[in-house]
Amino acid sequence: MSKLLFRMRHVPEDEARDVRDLLQKNNIEFFETFSGNWSISIPAIWVSRDDQYTEARKIIDLYQAERANKAKKNLLDQEIKGVKLRVSDVFNQNPLRFIFSLLAIIIVLYISLRFFLFF
Repeated sequence: MSKLLFRMRHVPEDEARDVRDLLQKNNIEFFETFSGNWSISIPAIWVSRDDQYTEARKIIDLYQAERANKAKKNLLDQEIKGVKLRVSDVFNQNPLRFIFSLLAIIIVLYISLRFFLFF
């Protein structure tokens, strides 16, 4: 029976690709499920054989620990160099997302506070 190994919702594409590559290199049989047209299903990687689950879990855990250490090291390097993320940097990366997020925040605040503002 198949076992859920790795949930893929909100996972960066490079991490998903690395996980697939690791499983293939270690000859672990797996398959993927996708979220579907309405994003109802679970996008995930499943191990086909129960006897390979423990080995696959160890491989994934080791990979994720290494990835977390790299991310922490990069963050510390940026702090040492004095590189800080500013609002203008976030806006320049994706202006539409920034604007829509800001509008959503304003709408939620308005709906939450309108009774107090117009009392």
